[in-house]
Amino acid sequence: MILRTTAIVLAGMLALPCHAVPAGDARDAFFANLGKLCGAVYEGASVAPDDGGEAFAGKKLVATVSACNASEIRIPFVVGEDASRTWIVTRTPAGLTLQHDHRHADGAPDEQTMYGGAAGSDGSAIAQMFRADAYTARLIPAAATNVWTLSVSPDGSKLSYVLERDGKQRFRAELLQTRVPNR
Repeated sequence: MILRTTAIVLAGMLALPCHAVPAGDARDAFFANLGKLCGAVYEGASVAPDDGGEAFAGKKLVATVSACNASEIRIPFVVGEDASRTWIVTRTPAGLTLQHDHRHADGAPDEQTMYGGAAGSDGSAIAQMFRADAYTARLIPAAATNVWTLSVSPDGSKLSYVLERDGKQRFRAELLQTRVPNR
């Protein structure tokens, strides 16, 4: 009787339809996919706004997935000759965060550093949206509505970084892989 009941339960479980991956798993999958790119270098340019007035316009942009461990991935982001920026994606018990670490040439932190936000449940294994957190809103009041989207193409050849403010795209960088990850 027990064997028959177990067999019926197992058969019923196998017949259940597949369900979408829970949101936490999508964040974990994104972090794992980004981690697989450790050592990769991406180069590109600002593609929006395209009016030429943006501070990054005409400058070579380079992102290097350089330091990866089980809880943190660091991506130095170089604009022209300015190597003062690092994106930090951190795995937390609540999901993922993105912080922007800004440093002066001597390594001292900038006044506006470590701002960013947390990924919500609307991301995927290849893209996550990070909404500004309370620290960011206090540090940079105009950035309280910021949403940063970090995405990687399924084959890892393209990295995109998008900043929206007040629901409008404010900046977009498109970068192509120029050096493959360390494997």
